[in-house]
Amino acid sequence: MPHRHSSIREGVQLGLIVATSIWAWLALVDAAAGEPFRTFTVLGGVVPFTILHYLLCLVYGVIAVSAVHRAAREPSLLIAAAFVFFIVEFAFAMLTALLAQVGLGELAWIRILGGNLVGAALTFVLLSRKHSLREELRRAEAEEQQ
Repeated sequence: MPHRHSSIREGVQLGLIVATSIWAWLALVDAAAGEPFRTFTVLGGVVPFTILHYLLCLVYGVIAVSAVHRAAREPSLLIAAAFVFFIVEFAFAMLTALLAQVGLGELAWIRILGGNLVGAALTFVLLSRKHSLREELRRAEAEEQQ
């Protein structure tokens, strides 16, 4: 019997992995800078930040997996999802620039943008393991050219 993909289950797993990796990145960078949990404090406190961070990453995970599953049926959706991904990355770069000015200083780039890149890389690797993203991109490009 073929394996059936569940967007919710896979998305929650992805979201938890991404959230934990980014959280650990932030904690490690803060500790290495000699400022334990400074990022968490600047962003509202350890507990409020952690709760909001995990909720947002769970939503992110479910949306990312849902988009990949849907792209299997509508390949052009993968191109749209990639475009949205780049817009989100740009927004994180702008947020990092803002946070560098209002509390996190020069290390904001390593803390925020670095953590975001860790999460993005993990997302790509984990989704690529379960789904043929390259093949879906090729199909989407072929569909666009028709």
